[in-house]
Amino acid sequence: MALTGVTFLFTLMVAAAVVTFPANGCSPADQAALMDFKAALKEPYLGIFNTWTGSNCCQGWYGVSCDPTTQRVADIVLRGESEDPMYEKAGRSGYMSGSLSPSLCKLDRLTTLIVADWKDISGEIPDCVTTLQNLRILELIGNKITGQIPANIGQLSKLTVLNLADNQISGSIPSSVVNLGKLKHLELSNNHLSGSIPADIGKLGMMSRALLNKNKLTGSIPNSITQIRRLADLDLSMNQITGSLPVQLGSMPVLSTLNLDSNQISGSIPTNLLSSSGLNILNLSRNSLEGVLPDVFGSKTYFTHLDLSYNNLRGSIPKSLSSAKYIGHLDLSHNHLCGPIPNGSPFDHLEASSFSNNDCLCGSPLRTC
Repeated sequence: MALTGVTFLFTLMVAAAVVTFPANGCSPADQAALMDFKAALKEPYLGIFNTWTGSNCCQGWYGVSCDPTTQRVADIVLRGESEDPMYEKAGRSGYMSGSLSPSLCKLDRLTTLIVADWKDISGEIPDCVTTLQNLRILELIGNKITGQIPANIGQLSKLTVLNLADNQISGSIPSSVVNLGKLKHLELSNNHLSGSIPADIGKLGMMSRALLNKNKLTGSIPNSITQIRRLADLDLSMNQITGSLPVQLGSMPVLSTLNLDSNQISGSIPTNLLSSSGLNILNLSRNSLEGVLPDVFGSKTYFTHLDLSYNNLRGSIPKSLSSAKYIGHLDLSHNHLCGPIPNGSPFDHLEASSFSNNDCLCGSPLRTC
């Protein structure tokens, strides 16, 4: 039977596909992109890139894995801190210099890109990384990356983890970050970021962890952040944040850790922030908070760490603190508190340093009244 024109064309297409994409081995284009990535980096001690040889980057290439169906590169996971036998044999952690090649962006099926804790990788994040539409994890922590966060980072609609901490990244947090609707972990700490936190950060409804500490962020804490009902860990410490504390911070349903120390926050402490039964770690030290401490502690109060030191708090220490279920570490030093220190727990296990440098506090463990 003679082949029709359509059937003949389909046969040619199938034959071409077989030639272009061999059954065994990764895509030649992916392999070429990986070799460009390797060429831009230098890893002198562990020999990781010595495994990047042969015609199949899907097998035996350290840190590289492929989708078993398509044989396209899906994951690059290279960590400078690891329990891998290679590291134990070398007796050292990883060290790598160089930069991130834009050729990474040719790996258009990439879902995970982790190049973390190599200490000396520099240069900028390639802007084209925002075209990797399948990317779910982008982790570049612990390097010396400079430049800015790509402005269109919000295009990565599948991203769940964005970790750029411990680098030298500058500029502002891109406004497009609020479009990362599936983002769960945002870690940008210990960089040189400036400007304000995006006002509509509350759009990140899936986020459970936001670590933005040790930057140069200014402006106030956006009220919308209190709308993130899954947020459990918020760290904005060691910035230049001003304004007052959003009243609804204490009403966030799963917030357990709140670090806002070493900023320029003013105003009073919201009552519900201290009466919250879910908050375990609260650090508001080294700000400009004023007013009195609300007498709102109770049997559900459970703080492993409560630090209100180096503020302008006045009045007396609330007696209700004695009825707290648990107070581990408490620091009220360097304020303007006055009056007797209550008796009983937690005061019976605290040292004088927890109450020092106030106006006229007295009683154990300080001088008697």
